[in-house]
Order: sequence, then C-alpha cells, then structure tokens
Amino acid sequence: MSGARGAGGGRDVSGARGAGGEVPGELGLRERKKRRTRELISETAIGLFLEKGFDAVSVAEIAAAADVSKPTLFRYFPAKEDLALHRFADHEDEAARTVAAARRGGVAPLDALRAHFLEGLARRDPVTGLCDHPAVLAFQRLLYGTPALAARLYGHQRGSEAALAAELGGAPLMARLAAGQIVAVTRILAEENARRMAAGEAADAVHPEAVAAAERAFRGLRDGLRELGISCAHAS
Repeated sequence: MSGARGAGGGRDVSGARGAGGEVPGELGLRERKKRRTRELISETAIGLFLEKGFDAVSVAEIAAAADVSKPTLFRYFPAKEDLALHRFADHEDEAARTVAAARRGGVAPLDALRAHFLEGLARRDPVTGLCDHPAVLAFQRLLYGTPALAARLYGHQRGSEAALAAELGGAPLMARLAAGQIVAVTRILAEENARRMAAGEAADAVHPEAVAAAERAFRGLRDGLRELGISCAHAS
C-alpha cells in the first residue's frame, strides 16, 4: 500500500508557469503541500476507522480531526471509501505499467509480472499479502471486514483487469480473459498470504512457501495463456 502518488498525479511541471505566473519552484511547493494534505486526511481517516469502525465515523468527524473543511476533504477524496482505498486506486494500472516497461526492455509480459510479484514478496510488500506488520494486519481486518470497502476494492480489481487487457493487446476477448486470469492469480496468492499472516504466522517463515506457490501459479498461467493465443511469456 506504499508508494501512492500525491494529489498532483505526477504531473510534469518542468519549465511551466501557472495561471498566476508562478515559477516552477513555487508550483512544485504547492503540489508538495497538496500531497501532504492528502496524506494527512487519509491517515487521519484510517486511524479513526481502525479505532471506531468504518461505519461509525462520519466525513464531518474526519474533516474536523484533520483540520480541513468538508469541501476541501471532498476535493481530495470524492467518496468516503476513497479515504481508505486511494492507494489501491493509485496502483490500479500497476500491472499494465509493468508490462509496458517490460516490452520496452524486451521482456515478455508474464515474465515481468512474475518477477514483479516475487520482488514484492521479497520486500514484504503488503499488496502481496506477505506482511506481518501490525498496522498492515489491522488495516486488512478493516478492509475485509467492511462490506463497503471490500466492494470498492473489487471495483479497483476490475479496473486493473481492464488496464492490463488494453496493454496486452490482441483479440479483445482473449486479452480480457488473460488479464482476468493474471489478476485473479495474484489476488488469490495475496489473499492466502494474508490469511496466514492473520493466523499469526511470520512473514519470514512463510516466504519460501509463498515463493513456491507463486512459481507454480505462474507456470500454470504460462500454459493457459498460450492456449488463449496471448504472447505473455517466452517459451520454456
């Protein structure tokens, strides 16, 4: 859940001036302030959600705790669910970006996605489920125990599938089938890792088995996607 983009969305402002004639340095400062404000609001909201439960916290309470107005809060987060899930939205096109970068480097898409997932396991990225940090475990209990958040998360997964299918190319239906399989496999792997973390197992102890499971899953994907006619991996 780390590495979320700020409110500026990574916009390139090099050599630009704003409507008021601001120099680039001033515009950069304003974007940094927006990013800090966005993070402050989100962190405040998540803290309240963890303390009281998602449904028991109002948007007005979050705005007051973050010392911003409700209109300001809604400029950053259009819906209450976004306060908890904006980092998932920021990562929605991550698989598609991984494939695009891999192709520029001459690496097959599935090979790149496999390597990306294994790297996430190695650094205990919460997205892979293999993270036993107490704060991450608490957030996952909140997420999967709150129907509104779980439903919104499903929407982000659908967005990830659509972005990946567009990047894979080829026949639209086959690309959608391929993207759906890839996203489903990584989701299920992450859910299994998260289940084991929630049961009290240590990430370091589970890591070898998580890697082995991922390797088996990606081998299965390799065979299945070949049947779909999607060029997602080099031949073994």
